[in-house]
Amino acid sequence: MIDSEFITWDAPDADQPARRMSQQSYDAVARKAKDEWLALFAEDAVVEDPVGPSFFDAEGAGHRGKEAISKFWDMAIGPVADFRFTIRDSFANGNACANVGTFSTRLADGTLADTDLIATYRLDGEGLIASMAAHWEVDRTMATLRKEGDAPSS
Repeated sequence: MIDSEFITWDAPDADQPARRMSQQSYDAVARKAKDEWLALFAEDAVVEDPVGPSFFDAEGAGHRGKEAISKFWDMAIGPVADFRFTIRDSFANGNACANVGTFSTRLADGTLADTDLIATYRLDGEGLIASMAAHWEVDRTMATLRKEGDAPSS
């Protein structure tokens, strides 16, 4: 079980390697530990966040390899002041898991957003993350934008 002030785990938590790697990933992101986060990924890993074309990945091909994943961090994770992860369900089988939850973020200017998503993780033969795919909709996240102190939209 993960011990992190940044993660609320309200999901099944049987010990499973992909599930543990997902938890380590969330914890490293929340602590802004970029090098620690990158070390969780295989050299040829792919990150799709979100899956498909987006402002983070215009072609929707994913961020392939550690150099591209590092640039993704700088663009998408680095500017976020705070992360909180609430995981409501988790399905783990074989070398993979899928987590259902909400990633809550706060930017430096106090803007808050909640992203409801399904995040999938697949490990390689060495136990490193080979792929991470986050399934979420930009419009749904944008609809939650608010300033600190404001109630979330429903």
